[in-house]
Amino acid sequence: MSIQNLAAMSNPAGGRETGDGARAQRADARANRVRILDVAEEVFGRGGESASTEEVARLAGVGIATVFRHFPTKAALLEAVLVRRFDRLREQAEGLLSAADPGNAFVGFFRYLVADAPAKIGIAEALLDAGGDGGSAAFLASTELRRVFGALLERAQQAGAIRDDTELPEVYALLVGVSQVAAREHLDEKVRTHVLTIVFDGLAPRAWTGDRAGDEGCGTG
Repeated sequence: MSIQNLAAMSNPAGGRETGDGARAQRADARANRVRILDVAEEVFGRGGESASTEEVARLAGVGIATVFRHFPTKAALLEAVLVRRFDRLREQAEGLLSAADPGNAFVGFFRYLVADAPAKIGIAEALLDAGGDGGSAAFLASTELRRVFGALLERAQQAGAIRDDTELPEVYALLVGVSQVAAREHLDEKVRTHVLTIVFDGLAPRAWTGDRAGDEGCGTG
């Protein structure tokens, strides 16, 4: 009988133990990856380009080598964070597509995106500073978010909650503009709420469709 056979007889479950160990290592690696992404989203969302991967490693409770084993560069880490954030927002929007009140669903999601903008912009700026360019994965995730936002807009228009003479490019431009102002000017909640009230007043359905200036100019003189 060979030495290998004797070893197998003495430890018949050895292969299974080895397999279990490998699965445990993979599970640990997945947990580390998720924890790194969670911490990186918080750190770079708060600190933007001034934040560091060393801080991420420290707060995640892993070594810097572990961070770079999962994400070879700082830019790769930031793009993964940004993609995950876009995906999460898209999934949230998709969940609102069956809302009983399409108008409230659209307005509520618009408000949420504006409130979320400072952290998202901070991550995007950190990505650019790290030499990233928001590659194909981030672009695709952003495009999918925009698509679902457009579906929410369309449902709100069909329900009569949003004026139907506006299209996605115009409304998305409003969203981006308000988001950037809210982030860069550090608007407090009261000011941000008032700005959004003005935006939603402008998006509300019109009771008439004529040109106001033209109508006023038709009076007798």
